[in-house]
Amino acid sequence: DIPSFGNVHYAHGWVTGALIAPDREPVYVLPRMYVAFHLWGRDIGEVVTVNEKDDGEALFGKAISSLGNLSLIAVGARTWGEAVIELGKAAPNAEIVNGSPIVNELRRVKSERELALMTHAASIADRAMAATAAKVQPGVTMVELHEEVEHQLRALGSRLPSFPTHMFSYGEHSHDSQAASGLEPIAEGEPVMFDFGAVWQGYCSDFGRTIVAGEPHPEYERCYEIMLAAQEAGRAASVPGALASEVNAACRGPIEEAGLGETFRHRMGHGIGVDVHEWPFISEEDMTPLEAGMTFTDEPSILWDGKLGVRIEDVVVCAEGGGRYLNEHSRESVVNR
Repeated sequence: DIPSFGNVHYAHGWVTGALIAPDREPVYVLPRMYVAFHLWGRDIGEVVTVNEKDDGEALFGKAISSLGNLSLIAVGARTWGEAVIELGKAAPNAEIVNGSPIVNELRRVKSERELALMTHAASIADRAMAATAAKVQPGVTMVELHEEVEHQLRALGSRLPSFPTHMFSYGEHSHDSQAASGLEPIAEGEPVMFDFGAVWQGYCSDFGRTIVAGEPHPEYERCYEIMLAAQEAGRAASVPGALASEVNAACRGPIEEAGLGETFRHRMGHGIGVDVHEWPFISEEDMTPLEAGMTFTDEPSILWDGKLGVRIEDVVVCAEGGGRYLNEHSRESVVNR
C-alpha cells in the first residue's frame, strides 16, 4: 500500500514496498537510490533493487513469483491501480482482496506509548497555534498565516504537516490559503478558521481553531458558544460501546437544536493515528462500536451563508465516562480587536 504512509510505517518504519507472506521473511522491493542512501550496507534480508534502466514490471513479477503459487493477495484500499494490475499479471490465479480492514483492526486502538506520541503531536499543534494567534489581524493574508503555522510546526519538531495546512473564512468574507484569494488581505471582522496538524515520530495530530481579525459579526459569539456545546457533547458521548453514528448525532444535537443544523455540513470527525484519516469515521453511516483507546477528531463547525464561519477541532481518545482531549490549547473565543 505504497501511497499510505501509515500502513507501512506502522509495521516497518519506512515508506517504500515489501511483499509479506506467512512463514518467511519479507521480500523488499526498493529503488536503487534508497538502497544506496538509506540502507548503508545493512543486511535487511532479501532485497530486489530496481535501477533506473531496469524493466520494473519484470522485476516486480519476479519478486511475486518468488513467493510461490499464491491464491490470495491482500492490498491496501488505496494501492496504486498500476500495482494491482501488475499483481494480477504476476499471480493470475490469486484472488486480490482489500486488506485495509485487517490493518485497521490492528491500528485503531492505541497503546499507552502511541497515545503519548499522539499527545506530543497534539502539543506541537497547540504551540504552533499559540505562536500564530496574535498575527490574525486585518490586512494579513491567509498565505502569510499558512507560512507562519508551517514554520512553527517545523521549529517545534514536526518534519512535515500531517496534511495540507489550510486557513479559510466563510460568510461575509471568503478567503482561502489554498486558492488565489489567499493572497488578498483579510477584512475587519473576518473570522479565520485554522485546520492543520503535526507529525511526531510517525503519529499525527489534527487541530482547528477560529480567530477573528477585528470586531466580529453580531451573531459570532452566539454561534461560537453553540459550536463549543456541540464539541463538548461529542466528547461526552465518546464512551466504549457507543456507536460512531451515535456520537456524531450527539455532536450535531446542540447545533440542530439552535436551528442551525444545515450549517453543520459534515461529520463530527474521523479516526487518526499514523495516518491523519483512519477508520472509524464519526459519521451518520458508521456503525462501529467505539473501544477504549480509539482516537478520533471532534470538529464541529457552523458555516452560515452570508454571515460567518466558525470551527474547532481537537483529538479525543475514547474512555470510560467520556472522551479525553489530547489537545490543551484554550477553547475560548479569541477576537483580536
